[in-house]
Amino acid sequence: MDAGSPGSLAGLGVPLVGGQQYPVCVEHPQVIDPHDPLVERVRAICLGYPEAVEKESFGRPTFRAGKKVFIWVSASMDRPFSIVFKPDGDERLAHLEDERYFVPPYWGPAGWLAIDFDHPDTDWTELAELVDTSYRQVALKRQLSALDTRDSQPLV
Repeated sequence: MDAGSPGSLAGLGVPLVGGQQYPVCVEHPQVIDPHDPLVERVRAICLGYPEAVEKESFGRPTFRAGKKVFIWVSASMDRPFSIVFKPDGDERLAHLEDERYFVPPYWGPAGWLAIDFDHPDTDWTELAELVDTSYRQVALKRQLSALDTRDSQPLV
């Protein structure tokens, strides 16, 4: 597509890169209010892990062990009050037999699962255990060592 053709980004102030036009930054709509009390509760659990950091990605809070994501908040626009987590391979099928768990779009084909956390009967201890398992799937050895030297109870 040349700069003057219909549908091009000409006139939008988008710089040319190698003769092609690319948007500098595509801003994603915020999927969920990051200050919602339920999101704050998930945040408190996730940031209790060694070297855990929060970074917004695709309009969602994500929690990372270093550079690797271990929790995505908001599996989809339809289910913003959910977490996407990486289950232990041996537990994945058992989780799928429980109707509370679902295969999220985008991450599901890679083995990730999701669960909603906005129900009044949400088991926050179970949710913390899912976060713990997901963290352990992606964390570096030094992060796991730091985790294992502290109290072994999941954060709730």
